[in-house]
Amino acid sequence: MVLPCLDEAAALPAVLAALPAGYRAIVVDNGSRDGSPDVARSCGATVVCESRRGYGAAVHTGLETATAEFVCTLDADGSMDPAMLPQLLQPVRDGRADLVVGKRIPAGHSWPWHARAGNAVIAVLLRRRGVPVHDIGAVRAARRSDLLGLGITDRAFGYPLELLLRAGEAGWRIHELPVDYRPRAAGTRSKVSGSVRGTLRAVRDMAAALR
Repeated sequence: MVLPCLDEAAALPAVLAALPAGYRAIVVDNGSRDGSPDVARSCGATVVCESRRGYGAAVHTGLETATAEFVCTLDADGSMDPAMLPQLLQPVRDGRADLVVGKRIPAGHSWPWHARAGNAVIAVLLRRRGVPVHDIGAVRAARRSDLLGLGITDRAFGYPLELLLRAGEAGWRIHELPVDYRPRAAGTRSKVSGSVRGTLRAVRDMAAALR
């Protein structure tokens, strides 16, 4: 499992402790200043440092580091329960899907309007291109070799969108499953939905990927 990480020391212990049996965590630190790498190591995770800032850079480095046939990607902020990863991965293991993505369902908190609106707009544009998703979330499951074979070039917040676009163009069978979207761990803040500025930056990167 690949967890891109930037200042998530407060969330990592609970996230890593909730990993299902047999799942190995690769935490890709993207310049944390709160001791996240040390926390992750103390919890038994493999830690890789990626100096190029950007969500896509961290995820790509995690994929290159992984050796398992199947790979899941999950945010390290505690907003999604790792226990649901086997459910997402099963359709890929069974050969029923090439990519499974999570559709976030807010559980116990509100989803900021700016993040919800930006996500909805991008999802509509994707569906118009034949990609059957309603969320551009951060939880995914697929074969590692397939993901690397897509040739994704975006190394910023446009990475998830480019992944979906390229998967759709390649004729991948894409499934979407609901996942609980919980409050982040106390003391952490989203780099995207935590502010209007962060959301606009992500939408900008995704719009570039659409172009």
